[in-house]
Amino acid sequence: MTPTSLPDGWPADPRPILALNRTGCFDWDLDSGLMHLDAAGLEVFDLRADEYDGHPESLAVRVPPIEAHRLDAYVSHALKDGSRSYGIYFRIRPRDGGLRWTHTQGHIERDATGRPRRIVGIVRDATQELGDSTARRERADEEEDRRRRTSIVQGTTAALAHARTVRDVIDVLKDTHGLAHLGASNLVMGLVEAGRIRLVAEGPTGSFVPGTKFTRVDEQFPMSEVVRTLSPRFIETAAEFAASYPQLWPHIDELGITAAAYLPLIAQAKPIGALGLLYRDKTGFTEEERNVLVALGSGIAQSLQRAMFYEQEKDLAQGLQQAMLPRTIPGVPGADIAVRYRSAALGRDIGGDWYDVIPLPGGRVGAVIGDVQGHDTHAAAVMGQLRIVLRAYAAEGHTPATVMARASGFLHELDTDRFATCLYAEADLSTGVVQLVRAGHIDPLLQQSDGSCRRVPVDGGLPLGLSAEFGSLEYPVSTLELDAGQTLLLFTDGLIEEPGADLDDGLRALGELACSGPRDLQQLADRLCSIVDERGGDDDAALLLLRRRLLDAPRSGGRLQQHVGPGDPEALAEARHMIRAAVRAWGAKDSADEVELVADEIITNALMHTDGAAIVTLRVLTGSDRRLRVEVEDSSSALPRRREAGESGVSGRGLMLVDMLADVWGVDSRGTGKCVWCEFIVPARDQG
Repeated sequence: MTPTSLPDGWPADPRPILALNRTGCFDWDLDSGLMHLDAAGLEVFDLRADEYDGHPESLAVRVPPIEAHRLDAYVSHALKDGSRSYGIYFRIRPRDGGLRWTHTQGHIERDATGRPRRIVGIVRDATQELGDSTARRERADEEEDRRRRTSIVQGTTAALAHARTVRDVIDVLKDTHGLAHLGASNLVMGLVEAGRIRLVAEGPTGSFVPGTKFTRVDEQFPMSEVVRTLSPRFIETAAEFAASYPQLWPHIDELGITAAAYLPLIAQAKPIGALGLLYRDKTGFTEEERNVLVALGSGIAQSLQRAMFYEQEKDLAQGLQQAMLPRTIPGVPGADIAVRYRSAALGRDIGGDWYDVIPLPGGRVGAVIGDVQGHDTHAAAVMGQLRIVLRAYAAEGHTPATVMARASGFLHELDTDRFATCLYAEADLSTGVVQLVRAGHIDPLLQQSDGSCRRVPVDGGLPLGLSAEFGSLEYPVSTLELDAGQTLLLFTDGLIEEPGADLDDGLRALGELACSGPRDLQQLADRLCSIVDERGGDDDAALLLLRRRLLDAPRSGGRLQQHVGPGDPEALAEARHMIRAAVRAWGAKDSADEVELVADEIITNALMHTDGAAIVTLRVLTGSDRRLRVEVEDSSSALPRRREAGESGVSGRGLMLVDMLADVWGVDSRGTGKCVWCEFIVPARDQG
């Protein structure tokens, strides 16, 4: 049988056949990222050959962002789940501005390991195929777009409700799941400040336009225009943008922008800023889109104003509290001290936490940590008053228990309903003895020289204010010995408290952190406060670290004391004998006459000008210098005055003599009395 003759060119090239059906071919090399589209494929996308550079990103001018996102997600899933092929319908926007259905099918070629290397397939016009279902689908999609826009507005508004700072507002707006889903490819936002607009946000990275960091409200820029007019500005085409803002357009053109919406941010009838949304593949805005964007701008303006008020009030409150705290911590011989304060991370209110360091006579130092009830400016004001009176009572020379009792009485007498917890530690750095008084506060921690940490149980009384109200002003005093290299940790509850956590657990965690922390005291303070910085929270925190060091601390090499009553010549003679013997025994015989003369003068003054007895104390202090210290206490609060003696009298020369012979001298308040003291620098002990 003679075979049938076949026509020339049989079988036919499939590409013309596909083109007749408005179907094109593509070949996508996944390694290089390049995708070849034949002429029919370019026609499906309504692109000329010179408009496509081989990169799939070039198709973005025809594929709307929401369709591109859906298409990318579908193909990515097929590549990851091991599929050999896929097919999907999507819409494109040709030159006429309408929407047209398109279908693509791809075959995925993989290597021996299963890794996808290449996709070959077809892309075709599916408008006629879908027929009436297309219209129904488009209407459904339009309805879905409306729901999506509404959802974005609602979601953005909900997210902005939690924004406390301007930075929070910016982060919400730049969230890729937020405004970007409205189709905007770029975002800019500026705040109005003194007749200028300061740019505070732009995105994505690399889209900053030079010269727009600060712009005047009267300049020809779109954000300036909406601030001046208080009306939104919708730029519908690239040509309109170029004609309206020729100074800005060259930079905008580089970003591929074809449309933009600029919205004034208005609060209480005043412009506080402007927001710009820029689009790459869009022309024109429907009435519904305009309404949605205007509503969105209104919500953003309210959140932005709330954030600005929050930051202003927080700055004011923090400034007030910082002004109430000590500006500097005095240097204390024999001690290293570190203090820290952390304000609450949440809320604009501040608390009444405070610390203080009070240098005291005789090588002593007072350390205070406290917390006034409440988180507001009233708490901070009460704290400032309480800190001052505590310092005054301690400086007057009252005992730690009396300091606390008087502070409680003061707080009770204030016109306030607040109480305060407090811990006062008075340390004698020459002996290491620390007296602690606690008023409803947390126990301190003690860090040993090897870094280990333990809790120090301190007997306590009622918080300040409450103890006076209930007539319970007796505060027990606890004592511990602070060795050289040991550190006392005083803190408020904001450092250790967490919602739902036990206070003891917080104390243990703080102790463990101190154990593993650095030895340097300032670095240790930063480390301990890091838990507050990381955790945030709604309470402020204060911290005071006091470490005793032995190198230059005044150390007592001996101590003698004598009580001299008024009108008791024997006691006065015994005191003079004690001074004479001690001076020689302590190796200060070269200064013996001066010491005896000055001490005798101070004792005599105390007996002559007061009604009570005098307490004479002698001790040797060793540190950077070896010093002999003489202290004479009496019950009179009247301070001695240096005055000139009369022509024939000798009265009045006493303090002049003290001033001439002693290396240093002074007067300290001691409760209801005073202490006159003087010091003599003496050489190392002379055994001769």
